[in-house]
Amino acid sequence: MEKVLAIVLPVFALIALGYAAGRFKWVSEATPKGLADFTFNLAVPAMLFRTMAVASLPAVTPWKLWASYFGAALLIWVLATLNARLVLRRPAADGAPIAMASAFGNVVMLGIPLSLAALGPDAAGPIAVIVSLHTPVLWFLASLHMSVASAGRSADRTAMLTALFADLARNPIIVSIAAGTLWRSTGLGIDPIADKILVMLAQASVPAALVALGLSLLKFEIKGQTPTLASILALKLVAMPLAAWLIATHLLALPPVTAGVVVIFAAMPTGANAFLFADKHQRAVYSASGAVALGTMMSVATAMIAVYVVGH
Repeated sequence: MEKVLAIVLPVFALIALGYAAGRFKWVSEATPKGLADFTFNLAVPAMLFRTMAVASLPAVTPWKLWASYFGAALLIWVLATLNARLVLRRPAADGAPIAMASAFGNVVMLGIPLSLAALGPDAAGPIAVIVSLHTPVLWFLASLHMSVASAGRSADRTAMLTALFADLARNPIIVSIAAGTLWRSTGLGIDPIADKILVMLAQASVPAALVALGLSLLKFEIKGQTPTLASILALKLVAMPLAAWLIATHLLALPPVTAGVVVIFAAMPTGANAFLFADKHQRAVYSASGAVALGTMMSVATAMIAVYVVGH
């Protein structure tokens, strides 16, 4: 247990530091956006580009890795949708943001630092493989779900796909993974000076992401209908990591480090993109906001459990 505490507590201490810095005005009002921009536009993309370009990738087909993580996410998505409609009696259109909040985890700002801390540099390959599809797959699924629930026309879905691909083409994280993969295929390697720059940026990505996460929590409020919020938290923090563990370790028998990344990623609390989706469609907004805020706080305990399970 001491080893688990040594891994998890520093991660959440940096999140708490970021929250305190914003709450008590230790930093300027421009800091949250500036730090988030640095994290997502420079530091994390540098780490992911270098990982895809030169690092050792997992000795398992990407399809098995994706099947483990997204299989668990899809199961939770279905359960959340059925629960929202049949148990919570929410309108059909509320099912999409509720399912998104139940399955979309904060894998970049929290999952990457925690996985690297728990599993070491060998986790970088599986991390990049999952992150490469995480946002595109789940955002597309949520958009398609909302379109169907709202009886959207095919033209609306075409516009939705066009907007989604346009956003992905401008997403630094997606672009960096694609660019790193293409660079790896050339066999040229990375110039030592350029590699040093990438390494320095990559080293800054973990603390920057965690402090930025703490600062971002100031924007979220714990509101929403209690049954809806409770069901989202139960599905995201308990059911999804359990499903991912069963699929990764028992059904597909992934190697330990790869399975560990899948489980830790699945155990991450609701990510901010779920709130952005709910806010965009003005459906279950408070529930998504509460899931981000309360889920992040509760994930201190669930992350410890996930790291303990992965370590054993």
